[in-house]
Amino acid sequence: MNKQKNDIVIYTDGGSRGNPGPAAIGVVIQDVGGRDIKSYGEQIGERTNNEAEYEAVIFALKKAKQLFGKAKAKQMRVEVRMDSELVMRQLSGIYKIEEERLFPLYMKAHNLTLDFGSIVYTHLMRDKNKEADRLLNEALDAGEQKTLL
Repeated sequence: MNKQKNDIVIYTDGGSRGNPGPAAIGVVIQDVGGRDIKSYGEQIGERTNNEAEYEAVIFALKKAKQLFGKAKAKQMRVEVRMDSELVMRQLSGIYKIEEERLFPLYMKAHNLTLDFGSIVYTHLMRDKNKEADRLLNEALDAGEQKTLL
């Protein structure tokens, strides 16, 4: 993607402990220069790993639209980077969604793409997605601390 002023890069990660089990997401939104604009780590209840990965993308796109507004979002080119090859390939139209419970999440994510100029999904190796992973694990750890108290 040739970088332009209206471009953003979003790193997403989702995971669960138990699969299904307590789940969380991590999201980092950056400008074209690689500077963090906003980051989030949130608990999302009981989910599978794949559901959590989708929830991270959905959350990220909603937050980006809120941050930049509807009009600007329509002009933006977004690259969503994630370490889930399955979710990346499903959202890119390369893989079919065979797991029935993922289809509604796919549709939510797909419908959100209509709010942006363009969206490209990119697969990253896990070690290149450290900040989103850290935010997700902090949220999971915080949830575990609450249950221990």
